Amino acid sequence: MTAKQEPVDVVGMWVTADGHIRQELRADGRYDEARGNRASAYTGSYTVTGSHLDYVDDTGFTATGDIRGGILYHEHLVLHREG
Repeated sequence: MTAKQEPVDVVGMWVTADGHIRQELRADGRYDEARGNRASAYTGSYTVTGSHLDYVDDTGFTATGDIRGGILYHEHLVLHREG
């Protein structure tokens, strides 16, 4: 029998080291990603299972991410929690 894995707290702003990509994960299960000067470049919903995230963009595109050691690894991106 496996123990139920509680979701990690992901709500907040996550940014790449250079600040070019900013991903806001909201408490309502929605996300808003800015890229450079382009606000809301990608928007959609996400779900959290343990430390794994599944994203569905509003256009239907899907992606995944994982939190490891307080860092969000989202596809090829490495994001750190802001603040």
